[in-house]
Amino acid sequence: MVKFEFKDKYTLDDLLKIMSILRGEGGCPWDAVQTHSSIKMDLIEEAYEAYDAVIQNSSEMLREELGDLLLQVVFHSRIEEELGSFDFSDVADEICKKLIVRHPHVFGNVKVNDANDVLKNWDSIKKETKEQKTYGDTLKAVPKVFPALMRSAKLGKRACRAGVDDSGEALKSALSQSLKNTDEADIDTLSAVLFYTANLIRLKGTDPEEALNSFNQRFIENFCKAENNDELKGKNLYTLSIDQSAD
Repeated sequence: MVKFEFKDKYTLDDLLKIMSILRGEGGCPWDAVQTHSSIKMDLIEEAYEAYDAVIQNSSEMLREELGDLLLQVVFHSRIEEELGSFDFSDVADEICKKLIVRHPHVFGNVKVNDANDVLKNWDSIKKETKEQKTYGDTLKAVPKVFPALMRSAKLGKRACRAGVDDSGEALKSALSQSLKNTDEADIDTLSAVLFYTANLIRLKGTDPEEALNSFNQRFIENFCKAENNDELKGKNLYTLSIDQSAD
């Protein structure tokens, strides 16, 4: 058993120490052999679980899931510390500096009128610090590993800053092409429908991922209603997306 001080309430310093113990000699065999690659999906899963806690409006769940997410940050930081690259304090230092630089209206003399001014400054400073010289550079910087709908909305949002914003008309055109013959509609055209639909939802002030997830849940509920009433046979797929009351 390793030497450790048990407490009624622990701190971030304790978490860092626990991770050091788990990865160190006499610690946990599983934790000790993990790499960035082996635990990369855990980072995504914990972020989604924290997101789910927010959606469910559960403070208790959120407290737990944020801890799990923080563990991933500490875990990856510890691996880098062992490699001699950086440690958790460097991570904290970098985000602090970023927040200070991107809030000149708080930590400097820049004047802003509202939240829109703040976002404009943030985008401008971000482009400068990341050496993004064109709007195309900002689009290329959107991570390819984002869920497709999320990435589409992000790309559309950044394209808007360059004055490109015709998602409504583009969607009409793509839909027109895809509906001419649904059996022969090419993948590119159907993909365009998805892209412009995502951005039209974004323009209406809703996140497309959230919108589709809401629709998914509604579809499940109506499918189950139809199934319980033995109404599935010959059912038009699209009618299952409409709220119906069970008989």
